[in-house]
Amino acid sequence: MSESPEAAAEAQRWIRYAREELALAKVIAAATDSPYRLVCWHSQQAAEKALKAVLIVSGIGFPRTHNLVALRVLLPTAISEKMNISELAELTQWGMESRYPGDWDAPSANAAAAMIEAAESVVAVAGELGPLAV
Repeated sequence: MSESPEAAAEAQRWIRYAREELALAKVIAAATDSPYRLVCWHSQQAAEKALKAVLIVSGIGFPRTHNLVALRVLLPTAISEKMNISELAELTQWGMESRYPGDWDAPSANAAAAMIEAAESVVAVAGELGPLAV
């Protein structure tokens, strides 16, 4: 892990944003007549920001991407092994499909709930790191 105070502060900012995205996904999911695509989008964003927080605090550069599986590959092994690759792939897919109209089915309430759970898992693993703990 990087011991740089600047990296730790920047990573804490990213994990705070991740937690805010996750909280927003939950608020949207709880609202009546919620567009579940937005739940999926904010869940993907929470996971992405959490992964990037880990990379920052670890001193690892990363490309501009929304692909969570690609970001997972960059993580230190001990951390990446805690990440469920199928959940990351599904979050990535919903993150892309929920951004713009297209020829895909809208996510169901169950799919949205599953994406919140997946994002919670990623944020929790990131939050286990000392510099990112609450």
